[in-house]
Amino acid sequence: MKTLEFHRNEKKERVTVTCADGEVSVYSHCAYCRHCKGIWTGKRMTPAPQTQAFSDLRRGIAPDENLMNAAMMFNTLVRDGSAVECDDDADQGYRFR
Repeated sequence: MKTLEFHRNEKKERVTVTCADGEVSVYSHCAYCRHCKGIWTGKRMTPAPQTQAFSDLRRGIAPDENLMNAAMMFNTLVRDGSAVECDDDADQGYRFR
């Protein structure tokens, strides 16, 4: 498990991390990557909301809007956070959930 620090570009309102694939956007890559385990906000790691939403969707117990709510929660966590917790120890790079 590794921690990838955020690189913020306030001018473009962009947050990136250095991944095995290079510099990638947290909003468009990490949010949908199977290696993303959570967001560090302060001294606490909050699990990625998409993990639970995808799990519930596969089991058929959640409506589709739960994915949208999870994505919005992830964006809020990124806004307040400082790093992503990533389990890509083999440096495979982005893998879609």
